[in-house]
Amino acid sequence: MNYQVTNHNFTQITKMTDKRPTLEEAQAIVGGLVQFVELLPELIEDQPMQMLVNEEGILLELGYNETASLMTGQHIFGPALVLTGQAMWD
Repeated sequence: MNYQVTNHNFTQITKMTDKRPTLEEAQAIVGGLVQFVELLPELIEDQPMQMLVNEEGILLELGYNETASLMTGQHIFGPALVLTGQAMWD
């Protein structure tokens, strides 16, 4: 199942679980070049996850993504893509 969550700062997290996105699909979701960001260990104990973000989010002055930032312990700007299950990249 794929779904989107919008946080209070109008940036989004898209979660994909059943289909691995192509590089082009991931770039379209985050709005540019993708970068892997590590999630906080306590979030991935029960279910492995990966997060992709826009590599140039801060340079492009994309909105602050509070939810993604809380999930990573880093400041994330712009949309984020969370991959779980069959959607995870190797």
